[in-house]
Amino acid sequence: MVKKSIKQLRQIGLDFYEYLQETNQTSVTQKEKLKEIYNTEFRNRTADARDPNFGRVLFALKTSNLLQKSKRGSLHFHPEVSICNEIDCTYATKTLYNQAMAEVTSDKHGIKITSEALFTDGKMTLHLESLCEVSNYTAYLNIENTSNQTVHFIYYTALHWLQCFSLEDEHKVTKKTPLALNPGNSDTIKFNGNAIGFHPVTLAFEFKSDLKSSTSFHIVRFIEAHCMTTMGKELAPVVTYRPQALGIHLPNKYVITDCHDSHCHFSPLSMSVMKLKHKVQLKPYPIPDFMNALIIALKQQTYYNILEAALSWENYAEKFKLMLFLEELQMEVDIQRYNIPNDNQPEATMKKEKKLLVLEVPGVAENRPSVLRGDQLLAYPIGESNKKYRGYVHCVQLDSVKLGFSSELLDIFIEGMKFNIEFIINRLTLRIQHRAAEFAERSALAPVLFPVAPPSPASQQTLPDLKWLEKNPEQYRAVQHIVAGSSKPAPYLVFGPPGTGKTVTVVEAIKQIEKCKANCHILACAPSNSAADLLCKKIRDHVDVSSVFRMYASSHDPMLVPEEIKVSLACSNLIGNCYEYPEKEKLMEYKIVVTTLITAGRLVSGDIPMGHFTHVFVDESGHAVETECIVPLAGLLHPETGQVVLAGDPKQLGPIIRSPLALKFGMGLSLLERLMTDLPLYQKTNGVFDNRFVTKLLRNYRSHPAILEIPNELFYDRELQACADEQRNFYCNWEYLPKMNFPVIFHGVTGLDTRESSSPSFFNIAEVEVLMDYVMKLLQTQGKKGLSTLSPKDIGIIAPYRKQVQKIRKALHIVEKKLKPSKDLGGLKVGSVEEFQGQERRVILVSTVRSSPDYVEIDKKFKLGFVKNEKRFNVAITRAKALLIIVGNPLVLRSDPTWSVVQQQLNPEWRHEM
Repeated sequence: MVKKSIKQLRQIGLDFYEYLQETNQTSVTQKEKLKEIYNTEFRNRTADARDPNFGRVLFALKTSNLLQKSKRGSLHFHPEVSICNEIDCTYATKTLYNQAMAEVTSDKHGIKITSEALFTDGKMTLHLESLCEVSNYTAYLNIENTSNQTVHFIYYTALHWLQCFSLEDEHKVTKKTPLALNPGNSDTIKFNGNAIGFHPVTLAFEFKSDLKSSTSFHIVRFIEAHCMTTMGKELAPVVTYRPQALGIHLPNKYVITDCHDSHCHFSPLSMSVMKLKHKVQLKPYPIPDFMNALIIALKQQTYYNILEAALSWENYAEKFKLMLFLEELQMEVDIQRYNIPNDNQPEATMKKEKKLLVLEVPGVAENRPSVLRGDQLLAYPIGESNKKYRGYVHCVQLDSVKLGFSSELLDIFIEGMKFNIEFIINRLTLRIQHRAAEFAERSALAPVLFPVAPPSPASQQTLPDLKWLEKNPEQYRAVQHIVAGSSKPAPYLVFGPPGTGKTVTVVEAIKQIEKCKANCHILACAPSNSAADLLCKKIRDHVDVSSVFRMYASSHDPMLVPEEIKVSLACSNLIGNCYEYPEKEKLMEYKIVVTTLITAGRLVSGDIPMGHFTHVFVDESGHAVETECIVPLAGLLHPETGQVVLAGDPKQLGPIIRSPLALKFGMGLSLLERLMTDLPLYQKTNGVFDNRFVTKLLRNYRSHPAILEIPNELFYDRELQACADEQRNFYCNWEYLPKMNFPVIFHGVTGLDTRESSSPSFFNIAEVEVLMDYVMKLLQTQGKKGLSTLSPKDIGIIAPYRKQVQKIRKALHIVEKKLKPSKDLGGLKVGSVEEFQGQERRVILVSTVRSSPDYVEIDKKFKLGFVKNEKRFNVAITRAKALLIIVGNPLVLRSDPTWSVVQQQLNPEWRHEM
């Protein structure tokens, strides 16, 4: 007998699955029992059966991702995976995709398929509204024989099966029991659905004019069921989406009227007191003219070797200089989207508030555009283009900014005056990074940035005896090596997976150094102000408060400074609502200085001597661009005597890069990840790290073992140990869990990727509706049936797109009114993955949004969303302590290797509520 191909074997496997459906045996999952059915029933269904052995069929299904084996050895069919990829999805539809659409949907040979809802080109659309999250609906399809001959109805099926719908007919038509439709006879098929969302279903019907013939014909019908709640209607797009058109910028000759000290009380210099003299120049680093030509050349694939070469000490400054220019060019393009006029706002008006003007900027609180205190923009009255007025941002509010302008504009300003607005990127952070790359060479930081392994094995080193952390050997060992300076001149890496206490480890190391080394001076940094504030507060709990100085940038909103830092006047540079930068000599008196990475550039400008800081710590270093991470090193750290400590997790979110070209050439790789990826001394040897250079923290103090299991398997070599306290068990017996003591839920829903107005951001109404149902269940069951009390602040909702975040927030306002008694949900945080990095909640709900494979590829290209982006996925699922609920489309998610592993890990616990 001729050996069958994988394609043929796969088709036989799909036929076998259909046979299981027909004989109501799909609940059988044990391999031996399935093998018995295959051999004794399926292979003997005809007298001339020549089907291959069961093992070969299983192999073909597994290699096609149509069958998966659980840890318990049970087998689970997934024929719906083939919906978009397999031309031969089922026996009944082998030839359908080779025929024209008009042909497969047309009635033929006297058979007509109709419904009360009209079919247009073979497609019927149902719009249904429900008052609750679960809704049952039925559509009837009538199959009528209008010919003058008998036609045999052989079979009907959906091209993929979901639990949210079913098909039935009173005659129970199958291949084994076909129905003879005599002239004028008909049969009715019931299509039953029961879930919120968008459910596109393709139905295939097979007929024969003669049962003895091998020739059959097919008719296809498409059903689209849109079922939403009344809340879903409120969340629907307000304006149909159309892409925003960027205005063409034509160079004009114009004069900019600035806000000078001589006549303007509201210049940027009035926002801070500068006692720290700038002795080290920060050059302007303008974008050179050749960069535009370079971008064109790069697009034409001619000069890729300029940036494509691997990063090395020899090309370090030059390569980063080019990548920073590429990033700046993209930033300039991006910020033009917010210029006024635009598609959403034809003109701008401002209101006068004392000597400031207030401009409405919807979305400014969410960094759209990113505007900080001290930033600039240009404004000019409509119709006047030869003179523009420079405004300085004094305060950023929820949907507006307060601006200081020259008295010349204030004198002519009247209420209702209409303006054009041009936003300007703040180049300061880019200039500081340019200087850092330049100073890295000048400071000879090669041993720090490109460290080499010692020529001989580690000798027995005497490590300090520390009275701390005996219960956590990894943290204890890391602190020992940091205090001993084991890695110098190479940086010491604290590899801290989620919830393992990397910040605690950093703070303890700082405390021990301050205690053990009398002449130390420590610079502790983090990429964001929130992370630097957390670092500062924890350090203050362990050392003399007077030895710690928190230095803020003048652009930071004083209202965001934590109260415990604000009340200690000598602890920070915030004096009232103004920032004061002390003299160089005063700064050098502090044992510990805490800043963001960029603000550390002020210490370079202030000419703090190289080597003054003996230790530089960077917490959350995986979030920072490398040129940002080296700001506190280049010009400040002595490469031979200084110690660098980088704490972070290369498996979580890296830097945010806007330029696709800069991303392509490696700018998205943090210093932490580059060291761990490229350099042998930070990699495992025989399965273990060299603790002289790196320690991986292993004890997770956050999550229930079921929540930890997935990231542990995917990203952390199954080394993490669940050590969280009893709070992790709060939801092990929640009545809505598909399996008790397993607090992870995947709720499958097929919604639509939707956009509105000119916003490119996506949202998915069906997922919002499901999320709100869970929020109500959580709040209505809290404190009952043995559950702990739960407040809104204990819940977090993570979504990958800004529009989905907005829709969820709007839906929460609706839910507030539905709850009895009504409850303020203001404490329930909704945000992007970036906003949740480093945070945790007792309960986390995740909305994946994506329902279109086409858009998944866009996300992959620009590193958006959760699908095709392991780091965003990892952060999203590791924020939960006691309960994790994921809402998404399993058909789309299953196409991603990471999500496919998740399915295998949770199967059969993974709940497909579809």
